[in-house]
Amino acid sequence: MSDTRNAVILLSGGLDSATVLAQARSQGYACHALSFDYGQRHRAELDAAARVAVQQGAVEHRVSRLDLTMFGGSALTDTRIAVPEQESVGIPITYVPARNTIMLSIALAWAEVLHSRDIFIGVNAVDYSGYPDCRPEYIAAFETMANLATKAGVEGQQLRIHTPLMQLSKAQIIALGTTLGVDYNATVSCYQADASGLACGVCDSCRLRRQGFVEAGVTDATRYVTAR
Repeated sequence: MSDTRNAVILLSGGLDSATVLAQARSQGYACHALSFDYGQRHRAELDAAARVAVQQGAVEHRVSRLDLTMFGGSALTDTRIAVPEQESVGIPITYVPARNTIMLSIALAWAEVLHSRDIFIGVNAVDYSGYPDCRPEYIAAFETMANLATKAGVEGQQLRIHTPLMQLSKAQIIALGTTLGVDYNATVSCYQADASGLACGVCDSCRLRRQGFVEAGVTDATRYVTAR
C-alpha cells in the first residue's frame, strides 16, 4: 500500500478515541483502527470499539492481544486491586504501567507496514486521571523516538503522533464529537463496566464522562448498573 493518507487510530472503545476516529475521518484519512485486548478488567470496551469502528467507517479494525495481567500493578489488570471509587491523589492505581508506550509501539509497526505517516491517539492533558503517558512532553518524546527508530523515519518519511484532544476539556470533546456525528451511546468508558457494558457511575472515568456531558449540555445516555 502506498497511500500516505492512511492513518492508524488507537481505538479503545471509549468516548475520547471514538471522537478521534471521527475527526481523522473528517480530515480525509483512511482510518485503520487498532484496539488492544491486554487483559483489562473492562473488556466490554472491546465490543464498543468494534461498534464504533463500523459506525465511523474505519477501513479495518484489528485487535492486538497482549497479556499485561502477567505484570499486574494496576486496578485495570489485576483483579486483586479494587478500582477506586473516590478521587485519587497523585497518579491513580488505574494507571497501567507503560501501556501507551506499548500500544504506540505496536501502532508504529503497523503504520510502517501501511506506509502511513500518521498515528492518532486520544490522550488528554486537561480532563484526565493524571497518567504520565498522556502528557504533551511524553507524546513529543515518543514521536522523536519513532522517527529515529524506524526505516521510514531514517529515509525521511517523518511520522507524526496526532493528539487532537490534548488541550480540550471533556465537555469540548463531547461537543466536537457531537458535531461529527459520534454516537456516544456505542462507547464504553467505565473502568469496571460489566460484560454488557453497564457503567458503574463512580470511578474516575465515569465521573469525568458524566461531568463532561453536563457541561456540554448534551444528553448523557450512558447505561449504568443502577440509576444515577
